[in-house]
Amino acid sequence: MGRRFRIDWIYTALTISAVLIFAFIYLPMIVVVFYSFSENAVNSFPIESWSTKWYGVLMRDTALIASFKNSLIVAAAGTLIGLLLGIPAAFAVDRFHFPGKALFERLVLLPMILPGIITGVAMMSVFVLAGMNLSLISILLGHGTFLIAIVMTQVYARLKRFNRVIEEASMDLGATRLKTFFFITLPNIRTAIIGASLLSFTLSLDEIAVSYFLTGRDLTLPVQIWAMLRRGITPEVNAISTLIFIFSVVMIVIVTRLTRDKAEA
Repeated sequence: MGRRFRIDWIYTALTISAVLIFAFIYLPMIVVVFYSFSENAVNSFPIESWSTKWYGVLMRDTALIASFKNSLIVAAAGTLIGLLLGIPAAFAVDRFHFPGKALFERLVLLPMILPGIITGVAMMSVFVLAGMNLSLISILLGHGTFLIAIVMTQVYARLKRFNRVIEEASMDLGATRLKTFFFITLPNIRTAIIGASLLSFTLSLDEIAVSYFLTGRDLTLPVQIWAMLRRGITPEVNAISTLIFIFSVVMIVIVTRLTRDKAEA
């Protein structure tokens, strides 16, 4: 009886701790969501009247819209770079043994492990030394460095659980390696690829540390919001933050669902 009581007490304490931690993390964002629908230009509680006018103001804010378009371009192109280089890297690590394989794995994962500020400063120094102007291209290259690692880890984890006997059976039945890849291997790892794509896109869209040091004349959305916050929080910042928050949550839910389906397969 005493042991069961202790287990119940520990379970209750862990549940309360988890609720408090999630409240500490997400309550500020929920407050921002409420502020985005406040008619008052000053953030204050209680909210006297509700309105969606700040979303209209957001749509007329050319600087925010332009920075959002820049972020979409960088995120889409960075995700493509991550897929084009991360998938072959995952296959190389999973299927081949070559000198320096362990070092290669660590080098690829290094941009994801290192703090973004270090990566940003290092890449800015290299670009300046090479005489390259800071622009969206430099931001894209900076994002690509850690997106490759993200795609590689996701696809590699799926390949480790993939039953290669299916590939051998396909080739024994006369299929070429190319047909085996497109009709056997690719369908079995597609959820990992889709999940890695969505995760890469979301992380690139929200990334600020690397972008801050590699930004030139054209700003991405996080850098633009950071510049606006120096003058104080404006209602349209609450509106764009709410939209990005909702988009990120949707992407995370999709990635989680795909990852769960992949694990159950």
